[in-house]
Order: sequence, then structure tokens, then C-alpha cells
Amino acid sequence: MAKILSILGSTGSIGVNTLEVVRQFPERFQVAALAAGRNIELLGRQIREHHPRLVSVLDSELADKLEKSLRNQDPRPRIVYGPQGYEEVAAFPEAQMVVSAMVGAAGLLPTLAAIRAGKDLALANKETLVIAGELVMDLASRSGIRILPVDSEHSAVFQALQGNRHGAVKRILLTASGGPFFHQDPATLSTVTPQQALRHPNWAMGRKITIDSATLMNKGLEVIEARWLFGIPADRIAVHVHPESIIHSMVEYIDGSVIAQMGIPDMKIPIAFALAYPERLPVQSPPLDLFSLQKLTFFPPDEDKFPCLRLAYTACRRGSTLPSVLNGANEVAVHAFLEGRIGFLAIPELIESVMNAHKPADGPSLESILAADEWSRREAERRVREAQS
Repeated sequence: MAKILSILGSTGSIGVNTLEVVRQFPERFQVAALAAGRNIELLGRQIREHHPRLVSVLDSELADKLEKSLRNQDPRPRIVYGPQGYEEVAAFPEAQMVVSAMVGAAGLLPTLAAIRAGKDLALANKETLVIAGELVMDLASRSGIRILPVDSEHSAVFQALQGNRHGAVKRILLTASGGPFFHQDPATLSTVTPQQALRHPNWAMGRKITIDSATLMNKGLEVIEARWLFGIPADRIAVHVHPESIIHSMVEYIDGSVIAQMGIPDMKIPIAFALAYPERLPVQSPPLDLFSLQKLTFFPPDEDKFPCLRLAYTACRRGSTLPSVLNGANEVAVHAFLEGRIGFLAIPELIESVMNAHKPADGPSLESILAADEWSRREAERRVREAQS
């Protein structure tokens, strides 16, 4: 019997790849509900192919446009919108698993709605665990649902942990491509353009995550995500820059063994693993040819050149509402950089200044986490405007 899916973020890179896996295995997966943002043209094509019963978009205006574009569609899905619409897609009764792939902190409340509704999660929205990891993992445990990681790095760690005791783990070793500027002279980074930063050497990803990869913030967010997914403190999670992106991450055990998961850089592989777990599917993807590759290289990350990684470790160690502030300020900074309002090197400077101005809450609740997120965005935007004046 086919597994019924709801997909949050269906028009993003993870959502598109998820639907490609569904396309390859129609007997294994069906789509019940889709949530997207503004790209209603692509969403319309997805609706016509996969026939979901429920879809959600960003606002009422886009919902009206989508409704008109589907007037000849039979059957036609019910269309909802906004935060409430996203949560409705996440908790859709017919769905057995929710693919959480919305970008940024916007994915938190829909992901929580999916957990409360008892849905297993294929989690690609790392920000959910970055800003509210303790709350999310506690709720998942009490709800009895499984969280299966979709990020290639966390999928690799999850696979390397199979069949081993948690107490035997010494360290988690997350690999990073290093992005497009790892080997570039630091003196040249002040002139980096958004177009240059969006040219990732290995992965085809969305704009926000691609900039995060260029600053190494993406790896910092993944450190925080790993801390909650696997219950390992930050001082036992290390980052190794691995430009080939073949080893997706490793687990080091107390006996000196290191187990690595390898594969070509293709997101369909970890997506399919999460959707079908514990089974593996014959995904249509080129095989890994180690003979032609010939070498794998590793470098330590340069936190002076890429301070976002250091800032993420700081937020992870201090906890409370600081990770929420880190993430919110980063989202504003990346957006401002893509708009040409600040330079590439101003991204970590802005984040650090907002973090330094924040007073973390005692015993953070969902309300305080959301308040910290909102405050960090206002504060970061205020500082961007001041820098421009």
C-alpha cells in the first residue's frame, strides 16, 4: 500500500526532488497535500500531475490566482492560505508522513502541527530544530512519531548510527563542501556579489541555503540540528571541509572506528531513504565511481574567514533563545545581501551585533522563542537601515 504524503515547501529544491522520488515510485508514494509560497505556476503543474486534495499558498491573493488557473482541473483541490493553511496541510488527516521542507523559521509552526497530529516527519527544515530543538524533540517523543532527517549530512549520520549503541559514539563529524569561496583569498570577499555566492560548486539548492553554504552558516545550523537530532553536545560535533561532497558525514566511535556514508551529491538519495525507511529504494541516480574520483580531501574550517560557523557554535553552547536570534538575524542578513543592501562580509557582522544585543530568556518557551525570532528580525532590519543611511 502506498504511503500518503503531505509536502511543506513543494516548489523548493527539496520539494521538487521529493516529487521526483514520488514520480519514480508511484506504487510506493501518493501525495495528499502540498504547501508552497509564491510559485503558483510550478505548484499548478504539481497539482495537475499529483492530484492533491489540499494545497496552501502564501496569501489570499495567490490563492485566488491559483483557483482561477485551476478552473478546468478535475478533480480540483481545496485551496487554503497563510500560516493557518500551512498548518492545515501539515495536519492533513489522510497523510501518514509530512515532508517538512519550508525555508527558514516559517517551517516551525507547521512542523509542530504535524507532530501534534501524529505524523512521522521527513525533516529538511533545519531551522525548526535550530530555534526550538528541545521543544520539538520533546513533543515528538511524547507524540510517538519518528523524525527522519533529510539533510544529506544528518541522513549520513543517521545511517552511520544504525546498529550501534548511542553510548559508543565519541564524535559526529559533519562534512561541508566549503562553498564557492573556501579557497578564495579573504581580501577578495568584500567584493563578492550575490551572483557569485549563488554558484555552489556541487549542489543545486535554493537561494537562501546556497548563501548559507557560502558563509558556512549552513554548517553551523547543521551543528545545532545534529545536537538535538542525535543528543550529542556541541563539543562532540566537529566540522570538516570536504570539497568533493562525496562523504556526507561520519560517526567516530569510542573504539577508534569511523563509519562514513558516501554517495554522489544528489538529494534524491537521502529523501528516498527518509520516505522509505527502513527500506532502501533503487533511486535513478548515477553510481558513485571512486576509481574516476581518485582522491578525497579534507580541510579544517577557517572560523576567522567564515565567522558564521563560530557564531553558530556559540549559540548552540549558550542555548535558550540565542539560536532563535542567530537564525532570525541570519535570515534578514541573507535577504539584505541578496537585495544588494549589504555586502557579503556584513552578514556575520550583522548577526553578531544582534546576538550581542540580546538577553536570552530563562527556560525558553515556544512564546519566548517566537518573540526572540521576531525581535531579532526587527533589530537586524533596523541595523541594515542604519548602515544604509
